[in-house]
Amino acid sequence: MKTIRYFLILTIAILGFAFTDVNAQDYSNNRPTSAIEQKVFKKILGLPNYGVFDHISFKVEGSTVTLYGKVLSLGTRKTAERVVEKIDGVTEVVNNIENLPPSPYDDRIRYSIVRRFIEAPALYGYLREPNPSVRIIVQGGRVTLEGYVNNSGTANLMNILANGVTGVFSVNNNLSTEKNMR
Repeated sequence: MKTIRYFLILTIAILGFAFTDVNAQDYSNNRPTSAIEQKVFKKILGLPNYGVFDHISFKVEGSTVTLYGKVLSLGTRKTAERVVEKIDGVTEVVNNIENLPPSPYDDRIRYSIVRRFIEAPALYGYLREPNPSVRIIVQGGRVTLEGYVNNSGTANLMNILANGVTGVFSVNNNLSTEKNMR
């Protein structure tokens, strides 16, 4: 019975992420201030096929936009570059976004972490939005948590739960609290 419950929860989570346009956020501590930054921020927020297992941030220097991050969703890297290139005032886009390699091993870790977070009622809200505030990046068994949470206790709990997943070698907890966001 417990196995069926976990399977249903995982299936609902996967289907929810698959059929929802989940959008990226810039989790750097800098809020968009210039007109170009605001436009880039909105374009990144509107990217299709951008899920909880992807993360993009950006930096604007004059009319040059540099994109950073790691994405699992196919085509997201090029799509992000294309939409930013079309923004008025942008003359150059440097695309430093990395495509994560397909890996059944990493996929198992990703879904195990999502399941652990969903099972903790206090954490479910960070994943269920169309634009989740927490991103889970897994590469070669190494996990990076990106985004923001309400308090350091929540960030620590996510770190502990992710570390407890079988096959995880390390967790880099880059979660910020909303107090630290400008």
